[in-house]
Amino acid sequence: AWYYTRIYADPDDEDSLYVLNVGFHRSKDGGKSFERVSVPHSDNHDLWIDPKNPRRMIESNDGGANVTFDGGETWSRQDNQPTAQMYRLSVDDDFPYRLLGGQQDNSTVRLRSRSLLSSGIGLRDWEPTAGGESGHVVAKPGKPHIVFGGSYGGFLTRVNHLTGQRRSVNVWPDNPMGWGAKDLKYRFQWNFPIFFSPHDPDMIYAAGNVLFRSKDEGQSWEAISPDLTRNDKSKQESSGGPITKDNTSVEYYCTIFAALESPHEKGVLWAGSDDGLVHLSRDSGKTWVNVTPKNLPEWAQVNCIEVHPTVAGGLYLAATRYKSDDFEPYLYKTTDYGVSWRRVDRGIKRDHFTRAIRADKSRAGLLYAGTERGVYVSFDDGDNWQQFQQNLPEVPITDLMVKEKDLIAATQGRGYWILDDLTPIHQLSTKVASSRAHLFSPRESHRLPGRRSDRPGNQGMNPYFGVVIHYLLADEVGADTEFSLEVLDPQGRSIQTYLRKPDPDEEKDQDGASSSRDRELEKTKLLTAEKGLNRFVWNMRYPDAEGFPEMVLWNRSMQGPLAIPSGGYRARLSVGEWSDTVSFEILADPRSSSTAEDRKAQFAYGLAVRDKLTELHQHIRRIKDVRKQFSSLKSRLDEGDVGDAIREAMKKVDEEMKAVEEALYQTKNKSAQDPLNYPIRLNDKLSGLLRLASMGDSPPTEQMVDVKGVLEEQIDEQIDILSSTLATGLPEVNRLAKEAGIPAVVVKETESPGKP
Repeated sequence: AWYYTRIYADPDDEDSLYVLNVGFHRSKDGGKSFERVSVPHSDNHDLWIDPKNPRRMIESNDGGANVTFDGGETWSRQDNQPTAQMYRLSVDDDFPYRLLGGQQDNSTVRLRSRSLLSSGIGLRDWEPTAGGESGHVVAKPGKPHIVFGGSYGGFLTRVNHLTGQRRSVNVWPDNPMGWGAKDLKYRFQWNFPIFFSPHDPDMIYAAGNVLFRSKDEGQSWEAISPDLTRNDKSKQESSGGPITKDNTSVEYYCTIFAALESPHEKGVLWAGSDDGLVHLSRDSGKTWVNVTPKNLPEWAQVNCIEVHPTVAGGLYLAATRYKSDDFEPYLYKTTDYGVSWRRVDRGIKRDHFTRAIRADKSRAGLLYAGTERGVYVSFDDGDNWQQFQQNLPEVPITDLMVKEKDLIAATQGRGYWILDDLTPIHQLSTKVASSRAHLFSPRESHRLPGRRSDRPGNQGMNPYFGVVIHYLLADEVGADTEFSLEVLDPQGRSIQTYLRKPDPDEEKDQDGASSSRDRELEKTKLLTAEKGLNRFVWNMRYPDAEGFPEMVLWNRSMQGPLAIPSGGYRARLSVGEWSDTVSFEILADPRSSSTAEDRKAQFAYGLAVRDKLTELHQHIRRIKDVRKQFSSLKSRLDEGDVGDAIREAMKKVDEEMKAVEEALYQTKNKSAQDPLNYPIRLNDKLSGLLRLASMGDSPPTEQMVDVKGVLEEQIDEQIDILSSTLATGLPEVNRLAKEAGIPAVVVKETESPGKP
C-alpha cells in the first residue's frame, strides 16, 4: 500500500471522500480537510461502499478485510480470517513440527502443524518469532527454540523462545533506508535467503548480493563469495518518485534470491539471483562457477532452488518473469552440477508462472510446483505436470515444502495449507488407478492425545488422530455386495471389523453408552464405498465396553484401550470376493517418557477394566430382559390362586434383582446432571477408573490397581447374588407357569468379552 493511493466518493454526498493508502482518511468538505478513520489494520487496499447505505462499507488491507455498519466508527475483527499473505515457508524439527514464516504487514509467525491442546489449530498454537513481515524465518536444527528471521533493510534477529531473549545479528548493520541499491556496500533484498547447513547445525548462511556465513549464530559473519549477480547499476537506481521514493529494499535488484547447501556433499553451495544467474561452489565458497541455464531468459528471478533427492549433482529451479509481463512457468533441472539443464514445465498452463518447486524423497521422480494459480504435481521428474488442487483455493503459491509425508503450501492471501497425508500419491501408479479396488498401505501413525473438529473458532483444521487408511474403488460398491474393513493386531487377531452400515440393533443398544473422544472419527466408522478415493480413520482403539439402553453415567467412559505402539498391525479390505491386506505401524508419542512396558501395562489394565464393565452391563441386560418377560407373563395370568402364586414368585425374584441392579447402577439417573443428586454406583465408579487409567500413556498407579480390586470384589458379590436368585427363584416361577400352560422365562447367558 506504500505504492498507491485510492480515492472513493460517497454515493449520497458529493462532498464526502475517502482516501486509502497506508492510512484511511475521510473528508466531509470535498477534500479541503481530512480526518483519520481508525481501522483494525494499516496498508489499505480497497473500499466498497454500499450504494444503498453508504454507512455500510467493506475495507480490505494487507491483513484481510473489515466491515462497518456505522460509517467507520466500529469495524469487524479480522483475526479469525485465514487471509495472511505468506512470503516463505520453513519447518522446525520439533514434534509436532512448526511452520515458520513472515506475513505481509503482520508479524512473523511460528505455529504448530497440529494442536494437542484443542480440537483444531487455534490462537494458542502460534506465536510471533524472529524477523519481520517479509523475510525468511528458520529454526536451528536440533534446537527449535532458537529462531533466526530476516526482513527489509538487511534486518536479521535471533530469538530464544525458552528465555524470550532477542538479539540483532544483522550481517551488515548499516541501515539502508531511503538509499538506492547502487549506493550500498551490500544489497539485501527484503526477502533475502537465510538457511542452516545440513551438515553443521552451528553454521548459518545469509545472502545479499554475496553469500555470508556465520559459525557463531551471528556474532560474526564472513563473505564467502564475490557478487553473484549481474550487478547492473542501471537496475539499482533510487526507486519511485517524483513525489516520494520507495527505497525499503523490496525494490532492490541484483541480489541473491535463493541459495542452499547440498545435503549430499558438505561445502557444495548453489545460489540463484533475482537477475537471472545461477552459481555453484564445490569448495565451501572458495571458488564459484556460473552455471546459469543457457535458455533461461535474461533478468528472470530465480525464486526457488531444490536439491535432487538422490543425485548429488542434481538441482531443480523455479524462476519467474512476471515483473516483465512474462507469465510463463520456468522450471529447470540439472543432474550434472549445472553443466547441462533441461526445461521441465510441460503441462503447466502458460500463464501460471512458477515460484516454487520441491522434490518428494519418498518416491523417485515425484515433484510439486507452486504457481500463481495453485499447485501442480509431476510423477516423472518434471517431464509432465498436472494440477493438484484438491480443496486448495485458486491462490498464488509462494513456497512449498514436503515434511513427514505432508505437503505444505505458503500462499498469498490464504495463509498456510497442509495436505496431511501423501501416502496415496507415493503409491499411485497406472496399475493402481485401473484396479477394481486397491488398498493403500497407511503411513506410520503416532499414538497421540487430541481430537479433530471443525468447530467455529479454530483457525486451522487438525490432522486426523488415528491410522488413516485410504482405498480406491473403480465404481461405487452396490448395497448387495459384501464390503468390510478389518483391523488386525500384530498376532493376526481381529481387533475391529467395520461395515458400510452398522447393525441397527447395535446402534440402538449403544445409545448413550459410549462417549465420543472425537466426533469426526466417530463419523468415519461408517465405511464409504464411493467411486474414487475413500478414507477411513481407525482411532487405534479396541472395541468399547458394552452398554445398555438409556444408561446415564457421570463418568461416561466406555472406550476400549488404545492399541500398543508396534509394527505389524494389518488392515484387510474386502469387496465381494476380492480382498487385500496391508501392514502398518503405530508409533509412540516421541515426547513421552513412558516405556514400552509402561504402555503394555496400561493396555492390559484398560482391557481388564473394559471387560469387567461389559460383564457388569451384560448382567444388567439380563435383569432388564427377565423383567420384560415377567411383564409379558403377567399379561397372560388369570385371577386366582395359580396367578397369584406366579405373581408372588415373580415379585420375590424382581425385588432381589432390583437390589442387585441398584448396587450395580444408579437407576434414578435420567439426565446427565442427576448423578449430582444420586450417588454413583459400581459401574459408574468402574467407568471413572477406566477414564483415569486412559489418561496419557503411563501404567496404572498402585492405587488404581487396589481400587480396581475392591470394585471387582463388590461387583462379583452382586453378580453371585443375581446368579443365585436366577438359579433358585426362576425355576419356581417356571414350574408354576408350566402348570398354568404359560411359556417359561428364559435367561440369556452372558458372553465372555473377547480377548486380544
